[in-house]
Amino acid sequence: MPHFVIEHGHALKNESDMADAMQIVLDCGANSGFIKREDCKVRLVRYTHALFGDGRTSFLHVTAKLLTGRTDAQKEALAISIRDALDAKFSTIESISIDIRDMNPSCYKKRLV
Repeated sequence: MPHFVIEHGHALKNESDMADAMQIVLDCGANSGFIKREDCKVRLVRYTHALFGDGRTSFLHVTAKLLTGRTDAQKEALAISIRDALDAKFSTIESISIDIRDMNPSCYKKRLV
């Protein structure tokens, strides 16, 4: 925990951009002060089709799923950190958004090998 999922539609042009975006999100989580680097999982999903009513054509959206217990201030600081770091690297992407979700620890189960 946590899980970070980066979604984009052709906003990240190559493997280097994809690796950079994932590293940025991992680093922001690890530098948050309340998440351990070794607990972070980052995934990237590329959509082949996306349609925006306002005509934008590029986006990055990060969903962060955290176990409950973090304060709103911690979650907001993490969201701002991720947004600003992605914007600094990918300033031409037209929309960058972050959504932080709480996960119920009673319902979250995992197995590690």
